[in-house]
Amino acid sequence: MSRRKKRKPVLSSVVVIILFLVYVITQPDQFLKNNVNNTTTTTTGQKSNLKDVTAEKLMNLNFHSGDTPVVMVNGNKSTLQMKDWRKNTVIYSTLDNLNRTSSPNTAYLEQRNVVDDGQRVRQYVQPTAWHQKMENGEAILNRGHLIAYSISGGIDQNGDYDQSQQSGDQNNPKNLFTQTAFSNQRLQTIYEEKVRDALKRGHKVIYQVQPLFRNQELMARGVHMQALSDDGSLNFNVYLFNVQPKYVFNYQTGRSTRNAAFQVTLPANFSS
Repeated sequence: MSRRKKRKPVLSSVVVIILFLVYVITQPDQFLKNNVNNTTTTTTGQKSNLKDVTAEKLMNLNFHSGDTPVVMVNGNKSTLQMKDWRKNTVIYSTLDNLNRTSSPNTAYLEQRNVVDDGQRVRQYVQPTAWHQKMENGEAILNRGHLIAYSISGGIDQNGDYDQSQQSGDQNNPKNLFTQTAFSNQRLQTIYEEKVRDALKRGHKVIYQVQPLFRNQELMARGVHMQALSDDGSLNFNVYLFNVQPKYVFNYQTGRSTRNAAFQVTLPANFSS
């Protein structure tokens, strides 16, 4: 007597497929967030380590209240090459058609470029999207330097070294962007200090910084920074969101709205 073949549970499989398609159609952002290759995520869901990324991918990342503002790129390893180091100079990229510093500035630095903060001069350049506000007497915006003046002493606006110039370049429109005080003072300065320390130890350093603007927006969504020293002791590659606690920005214009619920979470042991 022949046995009848059991029918496969086709109906249940069809139901699963239908539910999956409904999820993808109705929640595309969540589906993409959960299925990005080569990423790790924090407890808040913000990507904290990205590999094989482009500037376009970085600028299209969205920051949500409570996320960490620091994204490690390429395992926090620079893609710069020390064999490219030729002479002590800074290559300042030309402003784009919206007067933004949207292309990277690359510095080839050495010990003589380190200067102290006493060389600061009055800042007067207003980068795109400059709409200053004060919070308890403190500015929420800074003029963010791509290449900090404290590690580019003697470099003029043409990028050439001039030993008679005591400070680095401070009012060069090709080296400035509208940056939140938090992004500048709590995030970027940490990495600038790493570069400064390597230079003080006598190492040569390649350092590259690029603010990233989405489409035609006048305020950068974040800044991509990477550096490499001649002995490899300095080696980082990070993307910093251009955000400010308690403020939400319209990146198209740079105007901001106070929102006490908007929070930024620093990574553990970030300043160490």
